[in-house]
Amino acid sequence: MPDPDSTRTAARPAVLVTGGATRIGAAITRRFSAAGWHVVIHHRASAKDAEALAAALPSAETIRFDLLDDEAAVGAVTSLAARLPGWRCLVNSASVFDYDGVTALNPATNREAMQVNALAPARLAQAFLAHAAGQPLRTVIHVTDMKIENTNPDFFSYTMAKHALASTIGMLAKGHAGDPGVRIYGLAPGAVLASHDQREEETEISHRLNLLQRKTGPGEIADAALFLAGGALTSGQSLFIDSGQHLLDQPRDVIWLAREEA
Repeated sequence: MPDPDSTRTAARPAVLVTGGATRIGAAITRRFSAAGWHVVIHHRASAKDAEALAAALPSAETIRFDLLDDEAAVGAVTSLAARLPGWRCLVNSASVFDYDGVTALNPATNREAMQVNALAPARLAQAFLAHAAGQPLRTVIHVTDMKIENTNPDFFSYTMAKHALASTIGMLAKGHAGDPGVRIYGLAPGAVLASHDQREEETEISHRLNLLQRKTGPGEIADAALFLAGGALTSGQSLFIDSGQHLLDQPRDVIWLAREEA
């Protein structure tokens, strides 16, 4: 759903948030909107959530494409760049989070994770940087995971894919080192929202298994994304917003550590 007021849209910086209709993606969407940005809310199967969120914001639109089809996704990004002159930030927030283990990965789970969590966002970044021109500053923010530093055997394919995505941050930064207006960043959350088969009450234990023994809120992730969009850090850096969880050495995902503790 394109924004009907093109004049209003053109006057604002624009951001595309993949997976921007729900969970952390929605928090990021709201934070950019509150800061005066025009927000493009990507979704695949969350059309009602996306439309409702867009309707509640001053300047927003929705876009649908499936990250399992990276050719179609790249086409959508290219078309968006052609009609949105103020586009200056891409936040790759969408991901899949399905379980498989370290002793026997599930090939289907692995293929989907590598496609959605690594290949597609890397290609979207390339398309954005190639086609969204005319802005003095363009930033790509890959939402990774604190698991890129604090690994454990759970969610094997998911973690593999997030490591693959994280590896592109430095490569893309070096590949665009000649353009002073390009920044490539990573944003690595820890445990923030209830996930997988976790009950909401379990988060009170699991989400405090970090150095500060506190729950990290989705608003903190959103604030960090907006900060990175300003380009204040050297390209190629990552921010960990996880209350210090990435500095630990945890033998399992906190979902199971909390259940063992309980």
